[in-house]
Amino acid sequence: MKDMMIGVDLAKNFFRVRGALRTGEVQFRKKLTRRQFTVFMAQQGEYRKLWGS
Repeated sequence: MKDMMIGVDLAKNFFRVRGALRTGEVQFRKKLTRRQFTVFMAQQGEYRKLWGS
């Protein structure tokens, strides 16, 4: 498993998701509906949840 941070910006109708390596290099940016977000996160495999501000 590649070390990657996934950041999520919650909004009313969409989630903005960003994946970045430990170096900060952005690997992807996505705009997902709630349903798409659920599917996306289920496909990510094992991950550790870290909560931030």
